[in-house]
Amino acid sequence: MPRSTNTPASRKRRNNRLKQARGFRGGRSKLFRTATEAVDRADCMTYAHRRTRKRDFRRLWISRISAAVKPFGLNYSTFMNGARKSGIDLNRKMLSEIAIHDPDGFEAIVDQAKAGLD
Repeated sequence: MPRSTNTPASRKRRNNRLKQARGFRGGRSKLFRTATEAVDRADCMTYAHRRTRKRDFRRLWISRISAAVKPFGLNYSTFMNGARKSGIDLNRKMLSEIAIHDPDGFEAIVDQAKAGLD
């Protein structure tokens, strides 16, 4: 009986993996084994970096808010404490956007937060 290799399915599997590795440099996009390793690692990094991105953005928003409240004589933690006590339920992303695009509105929020500290 002749040897059966299931070639069409194997070729399809290999081609799919090589398509996933398109854009990688050198043998990582041309050779099946290295492409497989590169794609597996890329999948792991994609998962991990989705979580890292959230951390990075939170750090950015905190830095922006901190810089925006400095001229009013507050630091970040004091401002957030006052905002929480005065019932301001805006998240860090919105606070940083307001600080950038609407300085007058942000000043009103800072005044409310200062009042909440007393």
